[in-house]
Amino acid sequence: MLVAFGIFAQTKIYRGNSTSYFDCLYTLKDDKVYRENSTSYFDCVLTISGNKIYKGNSTSYFDCIYTIEGNKIYNGNSTTYFDCLFTVNNGKIYSGNSTSYFDCIYTIDKSKVYRGNSTSYFECLVTLEGTVPDALVAILVRPF
Repeated sequence: MLVAFGIFAQTKIYRGNSTSYFDCLYTLKDDKVYRENSTSYFDCVLTISGNKIYKGNSTSYFDCIYTIEGNKIYNGNSTTYFDCLFTVNNGKIYSGNSTSYFDCIYTIDKSKVYRGNSTSYFECLVTLEGTVPDALVAILVRPF
């Protein structure tokens, strides 16, 4: 699992099976995640720096909302067992520290992210246009 994400070429994340301009949820560019099709400073939702993800344009310790370490995603600046939100393993995203079939919350297959262990058209949550690290997928798909 990567520790630092690196700079993104412009990448889009769309709602469901769509790739329509109107269904764009996020645009990723230059270690920033923007709302919808925007790349405006004011529409920045997340900033990625090293293995930390911060809210908005900040890189302040106090604005860190996620830490990625190995294949685990933790809440805030923590890396303790009890603060693990997700485990990423072989295209699957699991709840907490688990890798049990029953704790799979998302499946990533090609450019699609599905609910649970499914790869059904009807269970598609988002479509990825470009390369997005699995850990970042877990964070961005979380609201769905």
